[in-house]
Amino acid sequence: MRTTDAFVGLACLDCGGKFDPEPTGHRCPDCEGILDPRYDLDAVELTPDVLADRHTQSMYRYEELLPFPSESAVSLGEGTTPLVECPSLADTLGVDRVLIKDEGQNPTGTFKDRGQSLAVTAAREHGADAIALNSAGNAGQAAAAYAARAGMDAHVFLPQRAGFTQKAMVEIHGGNLHVADPIDGDSEIGDAGDAYAEAMAEEDWYSTKTFVTPYRHEGKKTMALEILEELDWEPPDAVVYPTGGGVGLVGMHKAARELRELGWIDDLPPLYAAQASGCAPIVDAFEAGREVHEPVAEVNTVCNGIAIPDPGASRQILAAIRESDGGAVATDDGEILEAAIEVARTAGVEMGATCAAAASGAFELAKQGEFDDDDTVVLLNTGAGNKDAATLRSQLGDRSS
Repeated sequence: MRTTDAFVGLACLDCGGKFDPEPTGHRCPDCEGILDPRYDLDAVELTPDVLADRHTQSMYRYEELLPFPSESAVSLGEGTTPLVECPSLADTLGVDRVLIKDEGQNPTGTFKDRGQSLAVTAAREHGADAIALNSAGNAGQAAAAYAARAGMDAHVFLPQRAGFTQKAMVEIHGGNLHVADPIDGDSEIGDAGDAYAEAMAEEDWYSTKTFVTPYRHEGKKTMALEILEELDWEPPDAVVYPTGGGVGLVGMHKAARELRELGWIDDLPPLYAAQASGCAPIVDAFEAGREVHEPVAEVNTVCNGIAIPDPGASRQILAAIRESDGGAVATDDGEILEAAIEVARTAGVEMGATCAAAASGAFELAKQGEFDDDDTVVLLNTGAGNKDAATLRSQLGDRSS
């Protein structure tokens, strides 16, 4: 298994066990807890000065802080997405700067590419010839793309409510698309998860499912590395993230902690989870002071990407929010779709319908007085708006009706 010099293994976030990554690929073999890649940071030779002279145009510019070196990576050039300055939004929020991290410019149009790049790399390093996962949509499309790049089969389980684009692109990439029938009412990601679990009991496929593989949140941490590098290693005052499974939020918090230990930054950037009111288990838990969420009994949102009623890593998400001195906010679907339109019309950035929860959440946080007038606020646009063009255009129709 080809790994970077500082990568020392996997640690269980639940029981604290430590494991060799060569034989261990997924959950903790002792307690089934979430595994997390760990590094000997003293062995990391990367510095901000070295980065300043490095011209790698992918997330593997930070390979010393990742498990696998660039030469062994299954990569499509993911990462190094722009941080777009938005003065009009800064005026709206009453802050000094608003920057949108535009993940819609990744190869398949979402930040899911970062996680699937590392996860599929791990699958290849472990000798797998087929991967599998359930997804709300975008991660499935990304998995099919990266599996194609690696010459592997991909088995993608999606709910019926997943978008047409994501379903179509899974098949265009050569993936095996499994659309789960709804078990009780509307088709949710849980139905796709049940179908995935049933298939995995019969098949020997390598899972690239959220928080089953240790490597998806590790790939997402590169978003924080890019944001902080572009801000000259000065953390922003707030990072607002559209939160479903919370993989990116957990990964970004981990990156910030590592950079603080390396001495590159002094403070952790405050992380804010933004959810839709119709499915807000993290917000509910945060406001109630709980360490873990309670599953949402009935999902009522069109924001498919964050319609995750039972996130498997809520303990880590909530801990990241609190340790970073961030927060959590929920807004209604109408507010989220209107925010996407406002961003498109005033800043020109195409935010996905789900992703606009970050903008809508930031508007609400500003109303609550969460920001100061000299703050720098970063919004995560986790996916391209054109994936949700029909949903966003329908909001225009609702305006005129």
